[in-house]
Amino acid sequence: MKKIPLRRCLATNTSYPKQELFRVVKTPDNEVILDISGKANGRGAYIYMSEEAIEKAKKTNCLGKALECEIPATIYERMSKYLKMK
Repeated sequence: MKKIPLRRCLATNTSYPKQELFRVVKTPDNEVILDISGKANGRGAYIYMSEEAIEKAKKTNCLGKALECEIPATIYERMSKYLKMK
């Protein structure tokens, strides 16, 4: 039986399987990107794939604190768009 990797959502502070989370990455070039593949180089932070978690992350700025940088609004917009497409 294969082990399912768990990661903790910064907004909800709950552990979920890695496939149910968005990964936001601060690259070595100090660029912030939304990593859908989960394989981009850099420091990663995870947010659960729900509108509530995205809104909470935006209000509390938990991504900015974890990655120690400014998070562009386009990151949150891309997360919401991805949810609507699913």
